[in-house]
Amino acid sequence: MQIQKVQWGVLSTARIAVRKVIPAMQKGEWTQVVAIASRDRRKAEDAARALSISRAYGSYDELLADPEIDAVYIPLPNHLHVPWTLKAAKAGKHVLCEKPLSLTADEARRLLTIRDQAGVKIGEAFMVRVHPQWLFARELIRSGSIGKLRSIVGYFSYFNRDASNIRNVREYGGGALMDIGCYPIHVSRYMFGEEPLRVMGLVERDLTFQVDSLTSAVLEFPSGQSIFTCSTQLTYYQKMHFLGTKGRIEIEIPFNAPNDRPCRIFIDDGKAGSNGGVTEKSFPVCDQYTLQGDAFSKAIRGKGEIPVSLEDSVGNMSVIEAVFRSADSGKWEKP
Repeated sequence: MQIQKVQWGVLSTARIAVRKVIPAMQKGEWTQVVAIASRDRRKAEDAARALSISRAYGSYDELLADPEIDAVYIPLPNHLHVPWTLKAAKAGKHVLCEKPLSLTADEARRLLTIRDQAGVKIGEAFMVRVHPQWLFARELIRSGSIGKLRSIVGYFSYFNRDASNIRNVREYGGGALMDIGCYPIHVSRYMFGEEPLRVMGLVERDLTFQVDSLTSAVLEFPSGQSIFTCSTQLTYYQKMHFLGTKGRIEIEIPFNAPNDRPCRIFIDDGKAGSNGGVTEKSFPVCDQYTLQGDAFSKAIRGKGEIPVSLEDSVGNMSVIEAVFRSADSGKWEKP
């Protein structure tokens, strides 16, 4: 079968794009990155040269006007995600936008109409959804291997007090919950296969930046509970645990899965007491950004669905908003 690669453009020379996503997409069977844009043409040209991209543009509008580009990847600051996704969709481009897709659930809902009117695909870049370790863990849970899933516990943190970093700028949608707390919310919804009935949140804000620097939440699902802590001012750490009535699963590096060594999950059958029945499942080296790009490109070519739909994104943002409301009200809130 001859593959018709999707022609991609990238809006921005953001670090995640030039260091991780673009090099990974360039290895894909279904993706071809042909253009990159920046508000500073020299930055675009430098990135294009370094990454062997054929075209560089000095504005995002110029790239969107390129008729040869099928789809765009948007790694812009959070507050620019929806405006440029709207512009790209109106220009007839499919859009893969970095998480969080929007600043509010209503913003995300705005994209539903334009997506349907323009006949394009719009998805959120939760790359974990295509990694084999997550697909395997979800299948284990669905098969009843650990009994009925009842509890999810997660942590995600790093330390960053750089005033110039966009993650510390409140009006840009900065803070721990938007940047990394969105991951345990997303995977909890994914693994339960349900939406939370209500949530409780506790937020500590940085006195200088006024963004949440330490946030914890409890999500009550029809089938169980999810509890997580995220922080931008703690030591670097990430882990996810899934506990069922008969066993448990631990994902060692759940979110920033390395692309240079195998990933591991640990499965406890619950039969031999503390760690006595634990087996290790290792997954061959892969790059989740390559897999994400190919999955989205294949969906554009009618070979499957995009990994994370707009409807899913609306659901995730609704939970994030409820956590913030709960932190303010001191009460349980419904997404």
